[in-house]
Amino acid sequence: MANYIGIAGTHSTGKTTYFNELIKRAGDMGIKAVRVGDFATDCRNSGLPILENHTFESTLWIIASVIKSEIEAGIDADLVLVDRPVVDAIGYLNAALEIQGREISLDERQYLESLVKFHSKRYDLILQTELDETIELGEGRPKNMKFRKLAAVNISAAFNDLKIRYIPAQSEAAKIAEGNILKAIKTSE
Repeated sequence: MANYIGIAGTHSTGKTTYFNELIKRAGDMGIKAVRVGDFATDCRNSGLPILENHTFESTLWIIASVIKSEIEAGIDADLVLVDRPVVDAIGYLNAALEIQGREISLDERQYLESLVKFHSKRYDLILQTELDETIELGEGRPKNMKFRKLAAVNISAAFNDLKIRYIPAQSEAAKIAEGNILKAIKTSE
C-alpha cells in the first residue's frame, strides 16, 4: 500500500519544485514516487469555472478528480505526492466566494467540508507552503494578486476550520516527517 504526502498552498509558492526534489530523494533510495498534479486546467476544459469563479460543482469536480488520481497512482507507487490535496480546493472555493461576494448553500458547504475532512485522514503527511510575494509568479499563472493572497489565507483557514493537521513545508519538522516516511517505506520492502 502506498504512502501519501500532500502539499497545499496558493499558486507559485514552490509546491512543484518541492515535490520534484522529494521525488529525486525517493528515487535515490529506490522508492517509486509518483506526483499527482493540479487539476484546475482539466476542470476548466470540462466546462466548469475555476479560480475566482469557482463554484460548488467545480470544487467537487476537483476534489473527486484528486481522490481518483490518488487511488490510481497508489496502485503501482510506493509514495504518492499530491500537489494540491483536497483541502486546497476548499481554500480556493472560499477565496472565490469572497471575491464574488456570494455564498453556497449550507448543505453544499457541509458536503464538501465533510468529504475533505474525512479524506484528509488518508494522507500520511500534509504540508503547506507559505506565500512569499517576492517570488515571481510562474509562467502562465493567474496575475490576480488579490485572489492569490485570498487563496493563501483561505487555505490556512480551511486547515484550521476543519482541524486538519499540517506542517509548514519550509520547516525542519517537514524534513524530519518526510525522512520518517521514506525510512518506513524502505523498511517495509
